[in-house]
Amino acid sequence: MWRGPRTLIWLLPPPFDAPPLRAYLMEKPLRIRRNPMALLPILTLPDPRLREISKAVEKVDGEIHRLLDDMLETMYDAPGVGLAAIQVGHAKRIVVIDIAKDDQPKAPLFLINPEITWVSEELGVYREGCLSVPEYFEEVQRPARVRFRHLDRDGVLREAEADGLLATVVQHELDHLEGGLFIDHLSRLKRERVVKKFTKAARLEARSSERETEDVDA
Repeated sequence: MWRGPRTLIWLLPPPFDAPPLRAYLMEKPLRIRRNPMALLPILTLPDPRLREISKAVEKVDGEIHRLLDDMLETMYDAPGVGLAAIQVGHAKRIVVIDIAKDDQPKAPLFLINPEITWVSEELGVYREGCLSVPEYFEEVQRPARVRFRHLDRDGVLREAEADGLLATVVQHELDHLEGGLFIDHLSRLKRERVVKKFTKAARLEARSSERETEDVDA
């Protein structure tokens, strides 16, 4: 992506899930307690749980820390640059993000009960993808800059401003907390085609699994 003066819209940057340019720097290196982590299954379209509205986290405790660690490990393994808890079946207002490139140190960002407090009138366009809508990419227009607040891993209230890729990722992931998907920003025709495609694929996979079960029982 060209790094000259800001323009109204960035055209055709790298795919959303591609190794991106760093757009966020942590205030200080984050030390994560290394407990055994698990890879969590990622829900994909048309799973109805993706449309649930997530609930606020009341207490940041060991259970939440384990979920954060498992989500981070799952996101890195996928691989992706952002993951919301609802995507792994937990309807909690939790998001993990890391937009560092592969050759850079990991810089995870943990967002608990995040909310956007301001968006710019200036717009940006990124070619987005989603781990819950695998191997599908489309250009989406969103505000180019946002301010947001959240609790961090230690339950401390933080406020931050983001632009570029990080602003897009934050908005994309917070959509999930409201039961949204990036395809909701597309035209009705495109959205219906995507839903139809993934619904058909899910049915075929279910039938295939049923036949395999029948063969085992025979």
